[in-house]
Amino acid sequence: MPSSLIEVRRTYSQQEQVALMDAVHGALVVAFKIPEEDRFIRVLSYEPHAMVNGLAAGRADSYMRVTIDCFSGRSIEAKRNLYREIVERLELLDIPRENVSILLRESVPENWCAGGRAASDYDLGFDITV
Repeated sequence: MPSSLIEVRRTYSQQEQVALMDAVHGALVVAFKIPEEDRFIRVLSYEPHAMVNGLAAGRADSYMRVTIDCFSGRSIEAKRNLYREIVERLELLDIPRENVSILLRESVPENWCAGGRAASDYDLGFDITV
């Protein structure tokens, strides 16, 4: 049940935004083995001046930050696979891997809620210990 946010420094068309979301979600399906229909993802666009991106001066407008909130429990290998899958899929959309920053934030299932019930009280239908 990861929740993903893709933050970008330029305006993308609706078709391009869907392609970005498909790339990140597809990486989660492969690396974290979540169900295809477990899709919680959004794109947020900023004007370049409103998204300062740290270390490299003059960073390209194709710079993006992908933030994924998820349950804790995935192995370091699954996380490495996720990072690789994301940058490889975004490269197919002409976004260089050096312009992609990924932040993975983990928390225990009892810190997530849906319908007034903690996620730890649900059968998720998939294993988070991949």
